[in-house]
Amino acid sequence: MAKARAHPGQLGFDFEAPAPASGVAALAGLERRISQTVGTILASDPRSRKVIAAEMSEILDEDVSWQMLDAYASPARSDHKVPMSRFWALLLVTSRQDLLDPLTRELGAGVLIGREVQTARLGQIDAMMEELKKERRRIKGDGAPVIRGNK
Repeated sequence: MAKARAHPGQLGFDFEAPAPASGVAALAGLERRISQTVGTILASDPRSRKVIAAEMSEILDEDVSWQMLDAYASPARSDHKVPMSRFWALLLVTSRQDLLDPLTRELGAGVLIGREVQTARLGQIDAMMEELKKERRRIKGDGAPVIRGNK
């Protein structure tokens, strides 16, 4: 199978609040979507599957073969489901944590990578500051007296 061109960057973050899947068969086909994600990851990495498998083996301290990666990437091989530990290792060694985001959105979650968490914290701080400003205006509007003391 010919390799696709390397992915030029990470998948963009979707700022819409995700809703968790619910209802009958809401997660039907999830294994296929995971398999397709593995295929996308492998196709976007310029390294050989042997090299990727070797790096995964090292990080997991267990043997992962390039043949297993081929099986994980094939939606037709439903007998080869990807263990979560190996999926995470694949995401790490290929630096494609961004591809976890579309899958987690089915749970009602989103993925922030590395220091992106600081950006989210800044947003939280801004929201907290806005709430404190509202409280300050409310208290000041109530005619809060000067605190007794220095004259």
